[in-house]
Amino acid sequence: QVQLVESGGGLVQAGGSLRLSCAASGRTFSSYTMGWFRQVPGKEREFVGVIHWSGTGSRYADFVKGRFTISRDNANNAVYLHMNSLNPEDTAVYYCAANLYGGVYYTNYQYWGQGTQVTVSS
Repeated sequence: QVQLVESGGGLVQAGGSLRLSCAASGRTFSSYTMGWFRQVPGKEREFVGVIHWSGTGSRYADFVKGRFTISRDNANNAVYLHMNSLNPEDTAVYYCAANLYGGVYYTNYQYWGQGTQVTVSS
């Protein structure tokens, strides 16, 4: 069992940066692949990126490549989403999620945080 809590969201101007954090509880956190997703009202949850349990591999959605980076700290049960060059289209609730196998579909993920709101003003 893994419990996830996101933090770090807020209001930022276009072109700015934010770092989202996801704190995990559970002794087996390091076994899980961690994904980040986002959602806006009326739309399906959208894949942002994923990082392998070892931290050595990651994959990103095309719309964030070069702007967002995921990192993790298994010793402290945490994963991070570093977001740069934000634009208003990045406004959404951001979620971290965990599963053993990774993937880009939100339906593949077993555990979810409550989400943190990111708002980018123009």
